[in-house]
Amino acid sequence: MIKLRLFVLSALMMLITVATAMAQAPGGTGAADHSTGNSWFFPAMGSFAVGIAALGGALGDGRAIAAACEGTARNPSAGGRIFTMLLLGLALIETLVLFTFLTVVLKY
Repeated sequence: MIKLRLFVLSALMMLITVATAMAQAPGGTGAADHSTGNSWFFPAMGSFAVGIAALGGALGDGRAIAAACEGTARNPSAGGRIFTMLLLGLALIETLVLFTFLTVVLKY
């Protein structure tokens, strides 16, 4: 039931995103129009993207560290290999957050 609910919510969010993207005026130059009163939301999207990426990265780091601690507690002789894989995983997780930050900085 949870998977079905997650699928339905994902599909709904995709439809909302596509609907807002397709609602653009035809013939636009692609430049942002900041003459309207609601234009504060679009520059703030970069900050939200970095915040969400940092939240996801922190949750991923926590789960990875917890799993490494549990694995080392179960098999102490494999602690070195687990630590190596932990560092590699943490580096990849943090790279995704840094890529999001870099994308936002270069776009705005």
